[in-house]
Amino acid sequence: MNTLFDKIWDRHVVRQVEDGPTQLYIDRLYCHEVTSPQAFEGMRRRGLKCFRPERVFCMPDHNTPTHDQDKPIEDPVSRTQVETLERNCREFGLTHFGVMSPDNGIIHVVGPEKGLSLPGMTIVCGDSHTSTHGAMGAVAFGIGTSEVEMVLASQCILQQKPKSMRISIHGKLGRGVTAKDVALFLMSRITTSGGTGYFIEYAGEVVSDLSMEGRLTLCNLSIEMGARGGFVAPDEKTFAYLKGREYAPKGEDWDRAVAYWKTLRSGEDAVFDRELSFDAAEIEPRITYGTNPGMGAGITERIPTVDEIKAEGRASFSKALDYMGLEGGQQLLGMPVDYVFLGACTNGRIEDFRAFASLVKGHQKARGITAWLVPGSWAVDRQIREEGLDRILAEAGFEIRQPGCSACLAMNDDKVAPGKYCVSTSNRNFEGRQGPGARTLLASPLVAAAAAITGVITDPRTFM
Repeated sequence: MNTLFDKIWDRHVVRQVEDGPTQLYIDRLYCHEVTSPQAFEGMRRRGLKCFRPERVFCMPDHNTPTHDQDKPIEDPVSRTQVETLERNCREFGLTHFGVMSPDNGIIHVVGPEKGLSLPGMTIVCGDSHTSTHGAMGAVAFGIGTSEVEMVLASQCILQQKPKSMRISIHGKLGRGVTAKDVALFLMSRITTSGGTGYFIEYAGEVVSDLSMEGRLTLCNLSIEMGARGGFVAPDEKTFAYLKGREYAPKGEDWDRAVAYWKTLRSGEDAVFDRELSFDAAEIEPRITYGTNPGMGAGITERIPTVDEIKAEGRASFSKALDYMGLEGGQQLLGMPVDYVFLGACTNGRIEDFRAFASLVKGHQKARGITAWLVPGSWAVDRQIREEGLDRILAEAGFEIRQPGCSACLAMNDDKVAPGKYCVSTSNRNFEGRQGPGARTLLASPLVAAAAAITGVITDPRTFM
């Protein structure tokens, strides 16, 4: 029997090019301000209109400042990109959730929370972390700018079909262990290239137990394993999350949709190109020490020594530690840090703010720590305030900023200073990712919260 990936993919095949790629129909195209301008210009040059504009949704997020959004954007490059997206959407008749719109936020946070991303869909965006939407039971993946133009013009894309992989995580997660820790653990085990050429289906008791926010975090990080994307089969938890959301089906359409969604599962005898299995008992809160997301360890573990690294990887390992100002054999617990960032399409959802607030409640932000707490959308911001999390955070000395990608990447004002350490809930720790010379330590909201109130890398379980 086919895998779930096969079921969704095959349903969307328009034509198979002989000895070539598949012409695949796309249900939803998301556009942001960074990777779309050239695509729109190409459409304009060729005198084309959008083939199915009702299936395209656009919003700025990468260049959006996280303060004073009601004022003109100061940085000229950011301002140009944001204004260009608005102009292109107006010209091509596309839905645009602009800055200060109550619908705005990070595109990979807004899509699921508005019910735009649905089970069984094919979803693309000119952004690698489009894999996030796989949590809804969709085949979602990032594409290049020329491919954005292709979808705008035809609602189709040419793609080689990836191989299929299933990763099962069995058992129960321990105290203080989150979906982020699961993803960082998987990356350290299969490496950041272990998923190359594959689409990953996540399964097992741990994945079933994850909240929808947790699944979104896990699928978000599929790309960091080298995979084309990752997804989770939809279940009752998925349906409950989607019911009543703005763009989700309603009434009889809802009943029909759920009946179809319930068929979206891999068969008992489905054959995957590769299968991996892990035990939840092996996973503790984690933190990275290097310059790719796979270079991480359990919070109580030490950085490996160069002798423990395979010969072919020693040069890059040493280079990464040199950039990070760290040494093999060093334990990170107790190491002072300078910044803490809660947010991004990885951990900018309401569950992440609940976790952070639960740990800092009754404590105070450590002196000398710069903390950026950035909701992934205005909807998340509203929920933070409705639940009173803003008061808990304010009493602990934290300020909530306005939605946007923020310090995930150095495309806006929220940049980490050269040589400084940032415990970050984002997805990448590449050299200069958070600013020239910035040193990023990827972690969960709980690990970030523990660092924010102690000023040093701390096991969050000591506060739980």
